[in-house]
Amino acid sequence: MDDVDAYCERLAPGLWAEPLNAVSNAAFLIAAAVLWWRYRPRPRSLRALPVLLALVGLGSLSFHTVADSLTSSLDVGFIAVYVIWYLVVFTHHYLNARWAVAWPAAPAFVGLAVATAPLGALVPGGSGLYLAPFLCLLFAAVVAAARRMPWHDLAWAAGVFVVSVTLRTLDTPLCEAWPSGTHYSWHVLNAVVLFLVARQVIRVQRAADPT
Repeated sequence: MDDVDAYCERLAPGLWAEPLNAVSNAAFLIAAAVLWWRYRPRPRSLRALPVLLALVGLGSLSFHTVADSLTSSLDVGFIAVYVIWYLVVFTHHYLNARWAVAWPAAPAFVGLAVATAPLGALVPGGSGLYLAPFLCLLFAAVVAAARRMPWHDLAWAAGVFVVSVTLRTLDTPLCEAWPSGTHYSWHVLNAVVLFLVARQVIRVQRAADPT
C-alpha cells in the first residue's frame, strides 16, 4: 500500500511533493559527517554509528520522495537498526559488558517494542512506534547517571526526543493551520537526538581508551 497521504505536506504523488520533509533529511547527513570528522570514532563498533545515521537520513529521504511500501520499510528499518546497534554498543562501552553479554540487548529491545505496542497504538500519527526507543533512552540516561558516568548528552537527547515526537504527532492535526506540516521538524530534531547519543558513547570510549 502506498503511503502517499501519510503526511500533511504530501497532497499528491511525485518526487518533490514533500520538499521540506525531503530536504530536512540533510540534518541526518550533516550529523553523520560531524560525528565522523569531528569525533573520529575509532573502534569499528562505534564507527558504524555515523554510517547508520547517514543511512537513517537516506532511508527517510527515499520515503519522502518515492513514498511507497518499500521506502517506508527502509525509513523505519534503518531507524530500528540504529537503535538496536546503539543499545548493543552502549551495553558494551558504558556497562563494560563483553560482546557476548551486550548482544542480548538486541532481542531485549525487540521484546520491549512488542510489549509496548498496544500502548503505542493509542498515540496518533504512528508516533507510538517510538515509545520503546524513548524508554530505552531514559533507561540509558538513568543507568549512566547512577554509575556516575557522563549522562548529560543522554538527558538532553531525551528532552529533545519528547519535543521531536510531539511535533511528529501534531503534523496532521495542525495541517489546516500549518499547511507545510511539522514532520520536517521531527527530522531535524531527531538528527540532534541521534547525534547526541552517539557523541556521548564515543566520548566515553575515548576517555576509557585515549590511545
